[in-house]
Amino acid sequence: MMRLLLLILSFFVLLSCSDKQHENAYLGRQDSSGLLGLLSSTETNDAYYEEIESSEIVALENIQAPLATQSVSQKIIKTGNLRFETQDLAKTHQKILDAVRNAKGYVQRDNTGKNYNSLYHNLTIRIPSENFDAVIQTISDGVTYFEEKTISQRDVTEEFVDLNARLKAKRTLEKRYLELLSKAKDVKEMLEIERELSKIREEIEAREGRLQYLQNQVSESTISIYFYKITSERGVTVSYGSKMVNALKNGWNGISEFFLGLLHVWPFIILVVLGIFMIRRWIRKRKKK
Repeated sequence: MMRLLLLILSFFVLLSCSDKQHENAYLGRQDSSGLLGLLSSTETNDAYYEEIESSEIVALENIQAPLATQSVSQKIIKTGNLRFETQDLAKTHQKILDAVRNAKGYVQRDNTGKNYNSLYHNLTIRIPSENFDAVIQTISDGVTYFEEKTISQRDVTEEFVDLNARLKAKRTLEKRYLELLSKAKDVKEMLEIERELSKIREEIEAREGRLQYLQNQVSESTISIYFYKITSERGVTVSYGSKMVNALKNGWNGISEFFLGLLHVWPFIILVVLGIFMIRRWIRKRKKK
């Protein structure tokens, strides 16, 4: 009987162990399949992002190649700085304004003032770059000597071409991210793609702003002009008799001011006189004793 019971118990123990092994094997298969699916999805996304980044590099190279081979017009920023003396401020000022108007430019700043012994005008003008040399020549006519005359030209062609190429590459990359956004499967992917899109659009705006600034500086040149006139102030000649009269007047005014000052301090004068009187009286009394 005891042997029978032991056999039955052994059978149930073996049966339970077999069930647990089957269950663990089933769960292991499920976990491995889920992990493989997740890794596959992650690897697919990473590969797609790497493909987009590599496409940006390829796009940049493809865009720069034709730009390097084709002829690009030079982009030159011209600036001038002039300083000179003139004998007629109004005439010189009007001549400059006429030159700016004929060149289809405009005055950006115009101020006038007076120093210790001179009157001056300070102008900043913007003119189309093709009229730069003509305006400089017109202003220089009639000037015998320039205290300062600086003409500078800065070539920004390389920067201009590079900015254009990078801008086109960023726009291509933006299109690829928009395609990826349309294929996003969940909110997390959409947020990640939109974050990258926002960075790309900021870079596009920055490059567009820089391009616009360079284009403005290239199309319109800047000239700063400072011209002045020396003023000589002569003193008025005074005769000797007038000097004597002025001296007497000044002396009388000095005496008047002195007495007027005494009237302001009359209480102190009375106190001083009383003090001196009391001290002298006290000294006399001591001598008598």
